[in-house]
Amino acid sequence: MPQTSFIEIGIPADKRQAISDGLGRVLADTYVLYGKTHGFHWNVTGPMFNTLHLMFMDQYTELWNALDVIAERIRALGFLAPFGGNTLGQLASIKEAEQHPAALDMVRELVDGHEEVARTAREIFKLAEAANDQPTADLLTQRLQIHEKTAWMLRSLLEA
Repeated sequence: MPQTSFIEIGIPADKRQAISDGLGRVLADTYVLYGKTHGFHWNVTGPMFNTLHLMFMDQYTELWNALDVIAERIRALGFLAPFGGNTLGQLASIKEAEQHPAALDMVRELVDGHEEVARTAREIFKLAEAANDQPTADLLTQRLQIHEKTAWMLRSLLEA
């Protein structure tokens, strides 16, 4: 991504670039997971309909709000935030749903998605920490807490 202007915040440009690129991947993963969660909200059926419908709504709302926070951090680092379905889809490590799975398969897919975002965030956290970039490290810590908790809550639905 191109840099938008000269910035001197105590983090060298090459490290800001690497962190920004990594945050672009977190943004892309979050975007794809948002879309998948929202689609599952619309299409869930079965005996757990009400529980999952409401749970997915809470989750996609949180993911939607996170997109702005992540993109704004990229901008604060001096780079343009990636956007658009094709661009974000190419950057994401999470794949979009290609079918309408059964309710518990939706839950499994979302567990996998939240765990994937956590892995991506944890990888970028190392870059932020090495660059002494506390705001990005804080953002990633918050994202890790949310994704790990959400994965746990979804995983709990799968226990017999």
